[in-house]
Amino acid sequence: MLKIVTFVPVKDAEKVRQAMGDAGAGVLGNYTHASFSTRGVGRFIPRIGAKPAIGEIGRLEEVEEERIEMICQKEKVKEVVAVIKRVHPYEEIPIEIYQLVDENELI
Repeated sequence: MLKIVTFVPVKDAEKVRQAMGDAGAGVLGNYTHASFSTRGVGRFIPRIGAKPAIGEIGRLEEVEEERIEMICQKEKVKEVVAVIKRVHPYEEIPIEIYQLVDENELI
């Protein structure tokens, strides 16, 4: 099992979260679309050559973002990452993938 994390402007969070669940992330027992989100502020400075969805070249931008976390079966990861890339508004999309350890492996 893996965990996929992405950061997205708050206004786009529901669209990204729904797409991730529709692609197979967030399956937990008899539940689908299970996720956890936290809000924070993302900061970046677009450089020359960038085509920022938000902000201007050379100026520090601060965006209220939502961190979306969903578990995902290994065989669904490529599909979930592809759908994130398709619906996410950013030019450079932050995606983190973590390997999870089954608690039974620790005993």
